[in-house]
Order: sequence, then C-alpha cells, then structure tokens
Amino acid sequence: MTTEISSVINRDAPVHISERIANQCQELATLITRHTDGKGDGFHQTAIAQLELQRESSVATVLRGVCDPTFAILVQGKKELLLNEEIYRYGAAQYLLVSVDLPLSAFITEATPDKPYLGFKLTLDPGQLCDLVTQTSAIQRQQENAVRGLFVSTIDMPLLDCVLRLTTLLDTPQDIPILAPLIIREIYYRLLMSEQGKAVRQIATSGSNMQRIAAVIKRLKADFAQPLRVEDLAGQAQMSASSFHHHFKAVTSMSPLQYQKQLKLLEARRLMLAENSDASNAAYQVGYESASQFSREYARMFGAPPIRDIEHLRIA
Repeated sequence: MTTEISSVINRDAPVHISERIANQCQELATLITRHTDGKGDGFHQTAIAQLELQRESSVATVLRGVCDPTFAILVQGKKELLLNEEIYRYGAAQYLLVSVDLPLSAFITEATPDKPYLGFKLTLDPGQLCDLVTQTSAIQRQQENAVRGLFVSTIDMPLLDCVLRLTTLLDTPQDIPILAPLIIREIYYRLLMSEQGKAVRQIATSGSNMQRIAAVIKRLKADFAQPLRVEDLAGQAQMSASSFHHHFKAVTSMSPLQYQKQLKLLEARRLMLAENSDASNAAYQVGYESASQFSREYARMFGAPPIRDIEHLRIA
C-alpha cells in the first residue's frame, strides 16, 4: 500500500444531517440488517440485479480491487478509501460515486458485531444515464474539463427517499421487475440534479473528456499486461499526449503508467491468493520481466513482499 499520502479529501469533521435524514438512514439500516442477517460479512447480491448490500462486523476488513462505476451509500459505520495518494473518509448519510473503473483500497474504520458497518451499493449503467441525459432538456450536453472520477458527498432527502423505496422492494419481489427500473431511473435523475451533477453528467455525455478517458481505461483493463505506449492511448482518446496525460490524471489521480502498474499488482496478488501461483509466475503473467522489480513494487503497494503478504492473507 502507498505509504506517502498527499491529501485527505473528506476530513473527519462530523456530518450535519437533519433529524429526518437520520430517521430515514435508521430505517434503511434496519432493512439492510434484515436482508443480510445470517449471511456473514461481505457484499450480498439481491433480487435487484444492480443492487448489492454490504455488511462488515470488523474494522480489520480491507478490500482492494478495481471498482466499477458505482453509487454507494454508507448507512452505518465509517470507511476510508485510498485512491493512489488520496484518502477519502466518510460516514453515515454520505455517499460515494465512482464514475470510471478505479483501483481502490477500502478500509472499514468503524464496525462492531453489535453495530456492523452497513452499505448500499448500486452499479451504475452509463447507457441508462445517457438515455436520461438526452431526454432532460435542463441538462446541457457540452464538453467540459475532466473531473475526478470519484467523489464523496452528503445525501439529501429526495435521493435518500429513492434509495429507501428501492431497498423496500426486496420485501415484495413480485414488484421488482416493474418498479425497480423506475426507481433506479429516478436515482440517476437525482444524481444528475445534485451538487455533483457535473461529474455524473460527464459519465453519460458523448465526447466528454471523462467518457474518452473511461474508454481508454477499459482498454487498459483488458490489456494491462501489454507494454504501454501513451501515444497510442492518447490517439484513442483523440488528444495530444500532454493533454491526455493531464485529463487522465485529473480523472484517476495517477498517470497511465501508475494506473497500469496497480492493475498488474492487483491481478498478481489475485493469482497468488486464488490460483496458488508462485510469485515469479504471477509476475510473468502480468507482464513483469524483472522479479526484483516486481517484488519491490509489490511491497511498496501492499506493505510486504509477495510471499509474506500472501501468507498473512491466508492466515487472516
């Protein structure tokens, strides 16, 4: 894991929310508790295809991986996210929106068996967002400077009401096929109308810098083991190399090379942990030619050399 942290995005200041929002969050927490009870810690798929519920009973939980475009509400507990060298801290009644695929480390910082961390996670569909943008005359389709592909914000009542109604549908599964798409569409609308609407809009705006960077990111995810030529990626994005580098870093907080390196190391870790691959073979599979360079960069990202890190994970 990166040890030099350059900035903390959401401070530890308390979130000031109304009594009504607090009550709605408590109602949502009760629903999530009921639908995850007895299923253990982790993410739990629901009868609504895009919706997962999360429950964690320990602050020791550390999740690392590439996060797809997502809208997630922290309902109970606290969490920290690490994006390259930026820390995002947030708590109950705040939500996270990830607009492009980003390599993240997530740390649960407040959770107990009696009062577990509870979360609501909705996978975003850029196609559905695009359809809504084209039908909403109040939203102007225009090219804008790329913005960070991740942000944290405090939820408001209209958006929280949508989330509560969507989660309540889990109690009446016969209503899901008809009502869930309508409520999800309303969630998208509320996000577009929110204070973070500029960032949400760029996900779905054809030709936006955000969308062009997102397309390059998908290529990087598919071909991360191949040698990287920034000029080729800039050409795909229809930008100069310097402009591409600027916009890529604006969205992801890292350079294309740093992004590719994190993808490689995450996949190598998965190969060693899930497929019992040794370090040298995992390094080769993700495109490293030097075992010493792999070990050095792995230790820098995860805090320990490959063998020691994997042994610790298996014991944990």
